Amino acid sequence: MADREIVDDESDPFEIRRLEITDNQKGFVDLLNQLTTVGSVTDAEFRSRFEDLAALGDDHVVCVVEDRRSGRIVGTGSVFVEKKFIHRCGSVGHVEDVVVDSAARGRRLGRRIVGFLSDHARSVGCYKVILDCTAEMRGFYERCGFVEKNVQMAMYF
Repeated sequence: MADREIVDDESDPFEIRRLEITDNQKGFVDLLNQLTTVGSVTDAEFRSRFEDLAALGDDHVVCVVEDRRSGRIVGTGSVFVEKKFIHRCGSVGHVEDVVVDSAARGRRLGRRIVGFLSDHARSVGCYKVILDCTAEMRGFYERCGFVEKNVQMAMYF
């Protein structure tokens, strides 16, 4: 799996790549607050979680979109790989936490993030990629090639 998206247009200011430890200083956690409640995350907590996820290798990838003009993180998403017994011990990719900064929306960055994550899942042998989304986001994910299937249930602790 490539660690960076290959872009033909060198004038494109947006680079899609895997999360790096220095991205904490580029607004990564602040961006996640546009998606959901994050709470305060210290530098030590960020480093610890980054190391936990990095240890999982290709089984958990967080990607970011960096605006090379400002050096800020303007988009992110993640995919984790679930190893299964069904489908001949197949694997499923779960896309999570996709968000694009409100000031950067309308530039197809969300679609590029989902494509990056889906391509990764395919490259490591997943037979499908799934995600949960709000009703308001259904159209976006349909345009990315997803189809609605079943019902999501949750239990919070």
